[in-house]
Amino acid sequence: MKRRTLPVAAALAATAALLLTACGGGDEKSEDNDKIAGADTGDSTASASSAPSPDINRPDLSLPGDVKEEFEGWHTGDAMKDAVLSDAGHSMTAVTRAITVGDPKSPALTFYYKGEALAGAAKWVETFVDHDATITGTTRYYSPTVSMPNKTTAAVTLCADESKAFNKYRKSNKIDRSAPSPNSYVYYVSRLHKDSRGVWVTSEVDSKRGSRKCTP
Repeated sequence: MKRRTLPVAAALAATAALLLTACGGGDEKSEDNDKIAGADTGDSTASASSAPSPDINRPDLSLPGDVKEEFEGWHTGDAMKDAVLSDAGHSMTAVTRAITVGDPKSPALTFYYKGEALAGAAKWVETFVDHDATITGTTRYYSPTVSMPNKTTAAVTLCADESKAFNKYRKSNKIDRSAPSPNSYVYYVSRLHKDSRGVWVTSEVDSKRGSRKCTP
């Protein structure tokens, strides 16, 4: 995953196959198959973040000062779709949070993910923990779309620009400043379900690195 699939440093080469696969999904699918049932290509509007429902006790999603996330076009004007996008964005931040604190069992992960997506997210975080690595820099999320076949199921697509986000090694503080490339851009397709708390939880995630849908 949100990110999620940062450029792979030489020290992580042994796990490159995993590192080039985002939470819960892989990069081997073709452009034509880069969809989850229920997704469409709805329009997004100016940059904005939807406020979470105040009556839900949500986990800490704070990040270190050197780690930033930007969400562009995160407001559609439709309250229900905006709630979906809000939690979809939170799910990306939840993975970033888990990586920065080095905790594959982070409460943020178990709050915003379930099933296959949770297992994939935890495994992704474990890869960073195993290599005593974290991330630094800025990840930009943009071009989101959301479709809802019913009031409790949604499909979200979005792009991630990781050209300004890098691996960082905890002990040495060494940063792998890989040059931007088409692989710095990732296309995500996620399925979400509204649970009994009123949270839109991610249950499936597929991704394609270097997708033409996201590359400049």
